[in-house]
Amino acid sequence: MNASNFNTYYENIDSDFWRDLCVETGELHTYDKGDLFVEQGRVGKYIGHILSGTLKYVAYSADGSESVVGLEFAGGFVADFPNSVYGRKSRVSIVAVTPCEIYCVPASEIGRRMQSDSELYRMVAETSIALFGTVYDRYINLHTMSGQERYDELIEKYNDILSFFSLKDIASFLNITPTHLSRLKKS
Repeated sequence: MNASNFNTYYENIDSDFWRDLCVETGELHTYDKGDLFVEQGRVGKYIGHILSGTLKYVAYSADGSESVVGLEFAGGFVADFPNSVYGRKSRVSIVAVTPCEIYCVPASEIGRRMQSDSELYRMVAETSIALFGTVYDRYINLHTMSGQERYDELIEKYNDILSFFSLKDIASFLNITPTHLSRLKKS
């Protein structure tokens, strides 16, 4: 699966800039399945380019239940963006779904460099706007499309997504129950 096909904000950013920044100036880190790239309630340490593996963005409610609010793939980027750049605590955890290799650049370094590098500041601003657009579209779809329509659209575009993520994670991402997702798969 191509990360740029799934997360539409890639269409509106200079992904070569971010990939090159991470690969050329970052360090390669490895994460095992279940490891945290970012922990909710803490400032994210890195912006990363995913060499291999998959990750999920998880938000936890007050009762501890988890909601999958984002998915990332090899070739994509991973960060609690822009919170980590601005030193704000994350509202999500980012969890490795499979073993991952990620080129990591310290987010605090990006934040410091932005103050004197107008090009980097512009790239952060453009990426923030593009991310907002993707998230906003997903939010609108939650309110205007049925679970069936969201599932059909997901499978039509990414028919192999179930080979990357569990039914439970996909159901959470679609904001439906795993039982409902099982029924939708059968129909």
